[in-house]
Amino acid sequence: MKKEIIYLSTLTLLLTLGCFSNKSDQGATEEEVLVSDIEVLEDALNWYVIGDFGRNGYDGQQEVADQMQASTKVLEPEFILTTGDNFYPDGVASTQDPYWISSFENIYKGFGLFVPWYAILGNHDYRGSYQAEIDYTNVSQRWNMPAQYYVQEKEEDGVTVKFVFIDTSPFEDKYYGEEKYRAVWKQDSTKQLLWMDSVLADNSADWKVVVGHHPLYSGGKRIEDTQDMRGHLEKVLQKHEVDVYFAGHEHDLQHIQNPAYKTHHIISGAGSEVRPTGKMEYSLFAASQHGFTTASATKEQLLFQFINHEGEVIYKYSIKK
Repeated sequence: MKKEIIYLSTLTLLLTLGCFSNKSDQGATEEEVLVSDIEVLEDALNWYVIGDFGRNGYDGQQEVADQMQASTKVLEPEFILTTGDNFYPDGVASTQDPYWISSFENIYKGFGLFVPWYAILGNHDYRGSYQAEIDYTNVSQRWNMPAQYYVQEKEEDGVTVKFVFIDTSPFEDKYYGEEKYRAVWKQDSTKQLLWMDSVLADNSADWKVVVGHHPLYSGGKRIEDTQDMRGHLEKVLQKHEVDVYFAGHEHDLQHIQNPAYKTHHIISGAGSEVRPTGKMEYSLFAASQHGFTTASATKEQLLFQFINHEGEVIYKYSIKK
């Protein structure tokens, strides 16, 4: 009995002193998020967008994940979208690859992040087993990638949003000469374009959103990759008056709109390592900061907010109907 009393007293002291606390587990506090002035729309469908993130918590990944969790206390997402490059440098080997635990499950462990994640493939995911990322849909309760491209429709308080998730690597012409992208070579890009044309023809939703890895416009390092994407994809986005195209690939945060077209281009690829960025002719915003994007849709507007790893809203923009 005496040993038990001593043990309990010691345990109480350790808990009081915070010896079992873990700074990375705590993340940002709710107060820090409130200071950042996240805007909340009434009766909106809310979601987060993150890309280029899988690095075992390093290079800012854990800090962004902590801030995402903290932000759920203010703006609760119904789901989370990824813009690809989910695992660096070479994807995953199988559904049992330890990277699923060390770079996804144990990083985005906050309760507010246990919502559906709708993922797409990036070029780095093709360097491993892209099929394993599809098959993990049957393993995880929150990871969703039923195919290389697919469609989801979401509804909240009367607003409907059609999400079209695409696989952009087959549209990057230079990959067909690179051995590390051999898995891309067998993909049928023409079939995917016909599918996109079919699903985007449905105008029943209030908003149309396309999610792909490679951007069509950029002021960043990968600006040379955008020409192929525009050549393959811009006509179908223009034809069906897509409201927003989310992308990653660039390790930064950008908002671009060519005034000749309706579509707004949001790059959210700052989930871990960031690179220097810049602006191009149609740029509205660009930042080389770790962070993610929140989106809120009502029938009247679609609001985007870029939140950095310190909980600051560094940019916001609202598309009005």
